Amino acid sequence: MGVLIMVGQVLLGLSILIVLHELGHFLAARAFGIKVEKFYLFFDAWGVKLFKFNYKGCEYGIGWLPLGGYVKIAGMIDESMDTEQLKAEPQPWEFRSKPAWQRLIVMLGGVLVNVILGIFIFWMLVFRYGETYVDNERLVNGVVPGIIGQEIGIEPGDRILAIDGEKVVRFSDVLSSRVLMGNVRLSIDRQGEQVEVFVPADFLNKVADYDRNEFVTERVLAMSIAQVIEGSAAEQAGLRAGDSIVRVGDQSIRFWDEMRGALNEQAGKAVELGVIRDHQEVVVNAEVPADGALGFYIQPDRSIPHETISYGFMESFPIGASKAWAAVADNAKGLGKIFKGEVRADKALSGPIGIAQLFGEEVNWIRFWTLVGLLSMVLALMNLLPIPALDGGHVVFLLVEIIQGKPLSDKFLENAQVVGFFILVGLMIFVFGNDILKLFR
Repeated sequence: MGVLIMVGQVLLGLSILIVLHELGHFLAARAFGIKVEKFYLFFDAWGVKLFKFNYKGCEYGIGWLPLGGYVKIAGMIDESMDTEQLKAEPQPWEFRSKPAWQRLIVMLGGVLVNVILGIFIFWMLVFRYGETYVDNERLVNGVVPGIIGQEIGIEPGDRILAIDGEKVVRFSDVLSSRVLMGNVRLSIDRQGEQVEVFVPADFLNKVADYDRNEFVTERVLAMSIAQVIEGSAAEQAGLRAGDSIVRVGDQSIRFWDEMRGALNEQAGKAVELGVIRDHQEVVVNAEVPADGALGFYIQPDRSIPHETISYGFMESFPIGASKAWAAVADNAKGLGKIFKGEVRADKALSGPIGIAQLFGEEVNWIRFWTLVGLLSMVLALMNLLPIPALDGGHVVFLLVEIIQGKPLSDKFLENAQVVGFFILVGLMIFVFGNDILKLFR
């Protein structure tokens, strides 16, 4: 059921984005009197259609191949490669008959709608839910480094004070793309001593291998046990809900990471646990499994203060717009790192399978709309890339036409479309194969 929910969410999200993107082209074309022959969600490859109907001279439908969608505009060389129409004399309702500036607006219509949608979604999320964050100054116990945090020299209890000299106000800034993309310096308070830790330029490769939570997380107290898993080593040792482990062997325990580390050190061994039960310390003997997990859940740590700021309707707009544009900037920087060789493409790029995993196996509407807003801005950016067959390729050709005062030849546009098609097929094969390899890894 979880997989079906995941697939359903990604199909719904992509359907919203595709339909609205193509609607941008459709409305712009209609506004200039250009005939639109087809409007399809997903591709009807080899003529296979799941659903279709005709209305006012346009065929609307759903294809079987969920890799995008399209509108077929009369008199335009596009992915359909229908060049028969171009052999006849241009008609007033055709794309090729319109001034270059009108055709340019038609090609930018989909990108514009994606940008508007992305900004609107983030605006509404900020208005409805505000902003919840951890005040970095009140994170008095510091952080716990994960695998990749340890590799660059961060230690348990470190307090990250600044990023390239700029004070950290919200803990989420430490996990932002500014840091994860690397090439920044962190100023750290380590038990009263000021130290510097450098995040390397290729750090995003490590983040892709693991997870950003394997960089740093908030350091939490070793809270009491909420539930003991049936049949676990914890149950066999006699641990109960409400117990608080304060000692593992000879090591005193205050924080959750200390408990986890101490149990990992005793993996596969018998160990004595000091436990607070009913305000008294009792001794419990446990056999620690090979994975170091006794088998219990802990109460959430309420000691980490979360702040929530609520905003009015118009107050939310600039904040939401800023979040939307930040998504574009982050992805543009990521592409730049790929081209500079600082980040491997197989680490940074994900396809539909990777996107589906982001949605998760449970419906969470805040996460759903956040991802749809993010993907809308990413779709706008990707469509502006100057690749023939994408909107950006058409835009480049139209700009050349405007500058030189005459259109490029139909033959050149046909060949460019073929080249663009093979580039896109190659990219699709790469991201699909990459997603599958990641699943096996």
